Amino acid sequence: MKHEGNPLSNLIDMEDPDAILAEVKGMIGAAFHDFNFSSIDEAFTDINRLFHGAFPGYRACNTAYHDLKHTTDCFLAMARLIHGAMTDGRVFDQENVTLGLLAALFHDTGYIQSENDTNGTGAKYTLMHIQRSIDFMSAYLKARPHPAYYRLEGKNMLHCTGLTAKIREIRFSSEETKTLGKMLGTADLLGQMADRTYLEKLLFLYREFQEGGVPGCETEIAFLKKTEDFFKITQQRFITELGSVNRYMRFHFKSRWQLDADLYARAIQRHQDYLRHILQNHRDGHRGYLRRGGIVSRLMNRNSKPF
Repeated sequence: MKHEGNPLSNLIDMEDPDAILAEVKGMIGAAFHDFNFSSIDEAFTDINRLFHGAFPGYRACNTAYHDLKHTTDCFLAMARLIHGAMTDGRVFDQENVTLGLLAALFHDTGYIQSENDTNGTGAKYTLMHIQRSIDFMSAYLKARPHPAYYRLEGKNMLHCTGLTAKIREIRFSSEETKTLGKMLGTADLLGQMADRTYLEKLLFLYREFQEGGVPGCETEIAFLKKTEDFFKITQQRFITELGSVNRYMRFHFKSRWQLDADLYARAIQRHQDYLRHILQNHRDGHRGYLRRGGIVSRLMNRNSKPF
């Protein structure tokens, strides 16, 4: 199915985790030729189980913004950045690429509640989810035969997803893993902000922030106004903290799809323009202009799961 206005959704089915995994393996396999995907396959299966409530000791994901699709969106964006960089001549060690992809899969596991944690939703961990994600990933890696440095460098990479993280202060063991950390921080932002239903999902994020005690979430419209500022902040962060690694997207799309464009940047610009239109002209009826994904209907349906 083609989605008008979002070419990213027309390349592969972004709603299908198996399609995402196949795309990632295709591009990384083409870059390395002999890449060992066994760790990625195992982790991808386990992340699916975790988010669906089938991983021992944990409940299913109940945060509608930080859901499995956000994780697979980040995972795909991370692989595309790596592929684009390698297309541009960057060289990466296979073990480090494996770790970078694993970090993308585990970066938001901190929102998942343990089976005995039945109060509220995982959104209550918003302000501490990175450390919880680090703890989950560390325990997961420790139980498997991964290189010893994976836990330390995995922790460093996950810290790069923090919106106020000073990456120059994170003590990476190499410039290569630091670059992959910057890619993860970039992929986390690009994956969510280029999502076809990003603006609609902000209504979910607003509720997650409310439960998580994030300041400045008094009303939906005030939150949308803050998002208008967030677009500008992230563009600056790409340059100042994340090393402009988002530039590698253009190399990816030219090599993989013969498109001389950064489709993530295009999608984000469209979202920014449309949000500005809503805020300027439809502040009193903003929900009527956020129609994708049936998200407003889900919010209004009293029988829906809590968000």
